Amino acid sequence: MSVIVNPDDLSCKELVELVTDYAEDRLPPSVRTRLEMHLSYCAPCRVYLAQMRETVRLAGRLSEETLPPGSKEQLLRAFRGWKRGQGDAG
Repeated sequence: MSVIVNPDDLSCKELVELVTDYAEDRLPPSVRTRLEMHLSYCAPCRVYLAQMRETVRLAGRLSEETLPPGSKEQLLRAFRGWKRGQGDAG
């Protein structure tokens, strides 16, 4: 059985690039429809979307007070190194 690919379909890579705008309801209707069509047949992308939604949900519950001791400093070092292009400055 061969799969007929519609040239208007999104690739998985394109979906990944659009998933934040999709989750925040910022896509034009035509792009949203194409993305939802892709989700209808691509289980890995549905899993990816679910993971992103769960990450956002859990991140929204974080606060400085909930971080284990020393974590804030470790995160700040990592982000400073990343901003300078050094990756994990850990």
